[in-house]
Amino acid sequence: QVQLVESGGGSVQAGESLRLSCAVSGSIASTDCMGWFRQAPGKEREGVAIIDTYRTTRYADSVKGRFTVSQDTAANVLYLQMDSLKPEDTAMYYCAATRWATATAIRTPSIFPYWGRGTQVTVSS
Repeated sequence: QVQLVESGGGSVQAGESLRLSCAVSGSIASTDCMGWFRQAPGKEREGVAIIDTYRTTRYADSVKGRFTVSQDTAANVLYLQMDSLKPEDTAMYYCAATRWATATAIRTPSIFPYWGRGTQVTVSS
């Protein structure tokens, strides 16, 4: 069974950086889609960045140019490099995985069956 464990969150000032990691255990196929989602209190979960079945990356408009998603398939780790953080980035960040999917999955977190417990990111102005 697939397990995802996020780490790397914390409290930072606006303009600073964080790198989130998601350790993956269990079988992950090359056709799997993985991504990062976030949820702020009182708001719905939203897609942040994704690597789809074809290794295409896609980002939410709000983070383009600031965030970079990558993965180390050998080590089974998914990363999210977050630069130039803004207070509006404050949220619980989750990594997720599903089987075959295209990058449009960033719009529909409900299709992801595997989720981590989340790591909190807080950005102060």
